[in-house]
Amino acid sequence: MKEEEKLIVRRIKEGTVIDHISPGSSLNVLKVLGITGEEGMTVALVMNVPSRKMGKKDIVKIEGRELTQDQVDKIALISPDATINIVRDYRVVEKRKVSVPEVIRGIIRCPNPMCITNQQREAVIPTFRRISDSPLVLRCEYCGAILERKDILDQFR
Repeated sequence: MKEEEKLIVRRIKEGTVIDHISPGSSLNVLKVLGITGEEGMTVALVMNVPSRKMGKKDIVKIEGRELTQDQVDKIALISPDATINIVRDYRVVEKRKVSVPEVIRGIIRCPNPMCITNQQREAVIPTFRRISDSPLVLRCEYCGAILERKDILDQFR
């Protein structure tokens, strides 16, 4: 790779690098992680950078923070090809690919306004089962409504 083609984003000492994010989806990743920029941590975001695997991709680096499994599950709903790299002392100590869990609870809403999970007087947590990975398809456990990736992304915008 030519020097002018290299990506210049400094390494982080401790934290998380989220790589292989679907192009243009990194802002949604920050949103589901609750990162606004006011937290004081260093966050690097690169969008639509060249990728041999994907053509283009986004990358997010978060200094001083490791993600919970719940946060990783949310990222999987937004970008199912993402990878999570845990960095300690400037070295990647753990690398894992995200995967959409079989059951998703309390992360997204059912699109059916008549679903019991959308009734204020009912304390029912929205629960979905993964029907398909590619394309991503979920089914509401209560009313059977189907959600596709576009429906899920719309909830995070």
